[in-house]
Amino acid sequence: MQSTDSHPQREGLTDYLWVAARGFAMGSADIVPGVSGGTMAFILGIYEELLDAISSVNIEIFRKLLKFDIRGALEDFPWRFLLALAVGIGMAILTLARGLSWVLDNHPVLVWAFFFGLVVGAVFTIRRHVSRWTPTVVVVLIAAAVGAYFLVGMVPVETPDAPWYFFISGAFAICAMILPGISGAFILVLLGKYADVLNAVVEMDILTLAIVGAGCVVGLLSFARLLRWLFKNHHDAVVAALTGLMIGSLRKVWPWKETVATMLDRHGEEVPMAQINILPAAFDGQVVVAILLAVVGFAVVVGLEYVATRGKTAAASQEEQQTA
Repeated sequence: MQSTDSHPQREGLTDYLWVAARGFAMGSADIVPGVSGGTMAFILGIYEELLDAISSVNIEIFRKLLKFDIRGALEDFPWRFLLALAVGIGMAILTLARGLSWVLDNHPVLVWAFFFGLVVGAVFTIRRHVSRWTPTVVVVLIAAAVGAYFLVGMVPVETPDAPWYFFISGAFAICAMILPGISGAFILVLLGKYADVLNAVVEMDILTLAIVGAGCVVGLLSFARLLRWLFKNHHDAVVAALTGLMIGSLRKVWPWKETVATMLDRHGEEVPMAQINILPAAFDGQVVVAILLAVVGFAVVVGLEYVATRGKTAAASQEEQQTA
């Protein structure tokens, strides 16, 4: 998948409903600590288009908005694509936050098994987008995998409830959300703000969500430009690094864990402080279901990649026939 400035021409409601569906998948992944919405964007074939769209936001757009030149501001800005994607992400967060929180509390092994399969499938498909595996590219992959492995093993910390910290948490989390392999939700866990932000969503705490959202906007606009530049100038190394991040993140999404240390958060609730990955104690019905869910997750990713590849091939063939 070499970087390119050409993206699908989207026309009509159906095209943008598909974009919103992809956004829903991204939002669903971002809710779970350990799974990245960026991974879903990469799998679904809109990753570089997303980076280009975010990077198109510039000072000139804000100047036109301040002059109430709405049409001029939106003229060269892919606002329909971003709006459809944002609607999908928002719907996933608002509709699934409570349910996923319950499932994670009551059936964590099954949830992690499904996402483990998703991530393995993503590694299997995305690695093929590296056009040439040079020694440098291999070193980048290994370094990213090792870094992610230790990052996801870090222990969450207790942090202040000040508005500035929520702002910073949002900025760091959104950067992780657009990186395949590193979960924005998990960054919130490390920063000690995952439960607070999730509660804000469930309880519709508009002030807290606005502060976190402002941090997300600042972090997104600054980081997306850097990532876009890297993609266009060091494509193979960046894809290798993203693949490595996903490989390292498998430590976090391994379904079977043993809690070796706990702590009381500021709300008086006991939460895991340190966990180790273990093998299941017995090959029972839950293990069978978990394995099946992991296979389903893997198949979903491979299937999506197959459909996307066939779609691109068909579109390229049609374009060749039109120009012939």
